[in-house]
Amino acid sequence: MITTLTSDNLDIIRNPAFAAYAETYRRIHDDFMAQLAATGIEIAADDQRAETEAALARLRALEATFRNGGRSVVANAISPACVACQTGEGSATFFVSLQCHRDCYYCFNPNQVEYDFYQSHQRNPAEELAEGAAAGYQAAYLALTGGEPLVHRGETLAFFEAAQRHFPAAHTRLYTTGDHTNEALLADLRDAGLQEIRFSIRMHDLARGQRHTLSRIALARQYIPTVMVEMPVLPGSAEVMKELLLELDELGIHSINLLEFCYPLNNAEAFNERGFQIKKRPYQTLYNYWYAGGVPIAGSELVCLELLAFGLERGLSIGLHYCSLENKLTGQNYQQNAGQSLPPTHHFSNQDYLLKSAKVFGDDIPRVVNAFRSLCYHDYTRSQKPRYLEFHVNQIPRLAELGLDVEVGLSTSTLEEREDGTVLRELKIDLTTPQQFDLHRDV
Repeated sequence: MITTLTSDNLDIIRNPAFAAYAETYRRIHDDFMAQLAATGIEIAADDQRAETEAALARLRALEATFRNGGRSVVANAISPACVACQTGEGSATFFVSLQCHRDCYYCFNPNQVEYDFYQSHQRNPAEELAEGAAAGYQAAYLALTGGEPLVHRGETLAFFEAAQRHFPAAHTRLYTTGDHTNEALLADLRDAGLQEIRFSIRMHDLARGQRHTLSRIALARQYIPTVMVEMPVLPGSAEVMKELLLELDELGIHSINLLEFCYPLNNAEAFNERGFQIKKRPYQTLYNYWYAGGVPIAGSELVCLELLAFGLERGLSIGLHYCSLENKLTGQNYQQNAGQSLPPTHHFSNQDYLLKSAKVFGDDIPRVVNAFRSLCYHDYTRSQKPRYLEFHVNQIPRLAELGLDVEVGLSTSTLEEREDGTVLRELKIDLTTPQQFDLHRDV
């Protein structure tokens, strides 16, 4: 068992050197939360842990599929592209521009690099595909997004034609609002090799706008092999969303991705007006992730889980996939850490694709060193400032066999490429003991 250390529970650490070390990460987290609050958004006081655990238990009883360490929960079906997203291997997403005719208050595109530039400039993703193929890139999943890609009809068709030409075995998909689709375009997309189309439905649209999108979805079913919906799920929308799921089931679409709703670090007033608050602890591991979507809103996850249970209990045939913010982050962790040469003190975790090591502090160091001598284990390192002993997590159970009662810090790190080379960066420290630690479950 691992105890996640937060501002609420640091006082459970008995070892003063360990407590002082953990205090550094408390300050980092609290500073981050203060920066979020400074944008004008409110932060939830309750972590809703009990409600979430109850919802997850309900889904286990209904035999939902738990993926990616529980970050993704599935009923019935899931796109293979979503499975590949877990590690990001062989997957690539492109865009023509970041222009969009809609103005969603929760849009995170303004967080994208060079957002302003790509409001008036374009890329050539078809040419990028050709260059990738010439360089020997092996693509299994290719996507076109935006902005709204169908603002650029010709470039969109050229992209999928290029994908079909250069990567004929790749699974292709398109993200769209659906506003620009019609029979002629859908037929052209089919002929260009598009295999999967994902529509976005806005729950704050008037009924007329939603009916239009649903009609485009129904039309797409006649042309594109896999038709999906992908949309953020707002707190308080459970009943309306259930009605939508029933309609989508009647339309016979493949599946819906229920996305954890996020605050994109701007438009705080719009979120506050609707009573939305940030999750009390937005990330399991705080880091500067590539994903630009922002931080999760409290209550969205619970609605997503309720919708999965509804679909299973009602026997809906469409696939239901809860995609949490955490699920979107593991691909980056995998790309940075998988297959890398690691020091003997570190372990690559197949649970979150981050690197784990064990640390003991202060007066516990000589006790653990003596234990390691008796075990003929020498692959540990010492640090003087701050003072700790670091070793591989597979040695924690061996300390339990010797009956050693010490507090162990479970360190989580990642590899970063910097100008001066690859750096091992620690991200957090949590608490365990040799008696509580389970090597297979906890890392």
